[in-house]
Parts: sequence; structure tokens; C-alpha cells
Amino acid sequence: MQSQNRFFEDLAKLATGAAGTLAGVGREMEGSMRQAFERVVGGMDLVSRDEFEAVKAMAAKAREENEALKARLDALEGRAPAAAEPDPTAAEARKRARRASKASVGDAIP
Repeated sequence: MQSQNRFFEDLAKLATGAAGTLAGVGREMEGSMRQAFERVVGGMDLVSRDEFEAVKAMAAKAREENEALKARLDALEGRAPAAAEPDPTAAEARKRARRASKASVGDAIP
């Protein structure tokens, strides 16, 4: 009977060792896959989320300023604004342009 217990103990140790080895191999494969993925993504010349959001905000601000300047130019040249504007924010941009034109030059520059 003692030989059977010894056999099962050795078998349990072998299984435990194999499980530990497989876990180590899994971690090693995960690390190498992560490095390969980072190399591939790094070579794609992608931007970070923060950079994208910053450029998106800059583009929106430039668009608003462009619309405001266009409305101000139309007002200075005495042109009537277009009857049907495709962009619903254009009216809002004109309002901001009027407020900006009434403000002093130092107030208009952020």
C-alpha cells in the first residue's frame, strides 16, 4: 500500500510541476505576443487619444472662428447672409461674431 501512495504522490508532484511549467510558458508567450503587437502598432504611426482630441478641438475652434469671421466680413461688406444655411451652427457663429465685434480688440484675443 505504501508503494501506491508513493506513486500517487509522485504523480501529483509531476502534475503540479507540469502545471507550473505550462503557466510559465503561457506568461512567456503572452509577453512575446505583447511585444510583437507593440512593434506592429508602433510602426503604424498612430496618434494617441489625447493628441487626437487636441487636434479635434483645434479644428472645431478654427471652424467656429472661420464662420465668425465670414459673418463679420459679410456684415462689414453689407452682404445679406444666405437665406438657407446648410449648417445650423452658422447662425450661432454669427451671433458670436457680432458679440466679438462689439468687444474691444484686447478682449477678442484669448
